[in-house]
Amino acid sequence: MTIRVLLADDQTVVRVGFRAMLELTDDIVVVGEAANGRDAIDLARAARPDVVLMDVRMPVLDGLAATRAIAADPTLDDVRVVVLTTFEIDDYVFGALEAGASGFLLKDLDADELHAAVRTVAAGHSLLAPTVTRRVVDEFTRRSPRPVAPERLDVLTDREREVTRLVAHGFTNDAIARHLVMSPHTAKTHVNRAMTKLHARDRAQLVVVAYQTGLAGVGDAP
Repeated sequence: MTIRVLLADDQTVVRVGFRAMLELTDDIVVVGEAANGRDAIDLARAARPDVVLMDVRMPVLDGLAATRAIAADPTLDDVRVVVLTTFEIDDYVFGALEAGASGFLLKDLDADELHAAVRTVAAGHSLLAPTVTRRVVDEFTRRSPRPVAPERLDVLTDREREVTRLVAHGFTNDAIARHLVMSPHTAKTHVNRAMTKLHARDRAQLVVVAYQTGLAGVGDAP
């Protein structure tokens, strides 16, 4: 399967660099480039990429607003947005996660890391590595708290709540399976059901909901 990627960055040199790295592999193709958020939205609707690599600081319309528009468009449900940032902990990252981004990438990554990241997101997973998930979302919650009524979690079973809490703390499906003594397939099923019930586009959004509803908290540990 060929993965279709849209590049959105106002710096030509950045787009050229990412395109050059992406074209080193046969299973990824760049289907468009945008220099601002408005063009990114229009190209996403026209080209229907699998993944959008989105810078946040762009003219006309910034990447945060563009991410929110793409995530909110029901015709683009299969499009995943990954935020490009210069810093691992960046104010814009937190807003982008809330807006619907599937994760973030540092701009100084190498070609192999970029290929792996694009494939990961295209497969439906998020780019919130277990080593940084808690730190990123804790900081996101601290800087920009947007409380959500805990009653939103009423649709979950007790097991789905526990699995969601573990996801919020960076547990992979395999780690969840070991922690709760179940098979990885069962863990994955619980995660998928929680995402469906909470209308979370992917794992990244499940993490945000867990923190916003208080299911997982700053300093909380499994």
